Amino acid sequence: MTTALTHAHTASASPAAIAEGGHLLRDGRLVAFPTETVYGLGGDATNDRAVAAIFEAKGRPSFNPLIVHVADAADIEALVMVDDRARAVIARFWPGPLTLVLPRANNSPVSLLASAGLDTIAVRMPDHPIARALIRAAARPIAAPSANRSGAVSPTLAEHVAESLGARVGLILDGGPCRVGVESTVLDLSGERPALLRPGGVPVEALEQALGATLIRPTDHADAPKSPGMLASHYAPSVAVRLNATHAAPGEALLALGPTEGTLNLSPSGDLEEAAANLFAMLRALDRPEFTGIAIMPIPEHGLGLAINDRLRRAAAPRPA
Repeated sequence: MTTALTHAHTASASPAAIAEGGHLLRDGRLVAFPTETVYGLGGDATNDRAVAAIFEAKGRPSFNPLIVHVADAADIEALVMVDDRARAVIARFWPGPLTLVLPRANNSPVSLLASAGLDTIAVRMPDHPIARALIRAAARPIAAPSANRSGAVSPTLAEHVAESLGARVGLILDGGPCRVGVESTVLDLSGERPALLRPGGVPVEALEQALGATLIRPTDHADAPKSPGMLASHYAPSVAVRLNATHAAPGEALLALGPTEGTLNLSPSGDLEEAAANLFAMLRALDRPEFTGIAIMPIPEHGLGLAINDRLRRAAAPRPA
């Protein structure tokens, strides 16, 4: 038994443990739980701080979009815009190892951090009774990547989660081994043509049959999306972004960090988890015609600061002509 395992709170997925997990999720804590694919590291998808805690626990190097899990197919109507194509594959493959990328609904409660600032959200309904019972107990959608440190092998047993994450998670619900053992297929239905972002538990051929269309593959076209975290349409403000600023130039907004006055402040205390939670909402709030640009104060290059800086460098990169 490893040291990490002794510090992890692992419980058999009894009704009482599931209820405890729901309470922890509503309180902004993280809960690991089994799905038919792999164990997920769950946090309240509507809570910016909880989503930031997921990235922190995983040591995730950049803010890749997270998959939002629901207990019932009808639950996605408040989160994303659903078209006939989505309804066709939902009817055939949900619950199951299929994630759909769909346009964000107006007034969607899902954290912008969970979708990496994009105007799309990845949603899935897992085919596992413990996962769906936990989501119902939390009474909100759950953002959940695989429950392991970034770069580690995806976990298919509760012990794998404990060894990888240890006390970084409030509770591990032990539901035994995962049935499928590979991640979900990710299908992008946000554009005119359906596109495969990631192969997984649902065969591509079955999706093409259900849709009556050939999927765009990453090798089909230079503009095809590569993976959930590699979309060309990463959110960037329409105004110029200037990094490592000490002050705002005339016409600029200042996005501050720490005990400094600014137009907005990611975290007056310098808390990088709070800064990550506020990042996309504040960038959008400052993306206004009255500002000629956004000056951003230096962000420390450690912990979540690495992910914040990764995204800010993308936002500040030269735009295509």
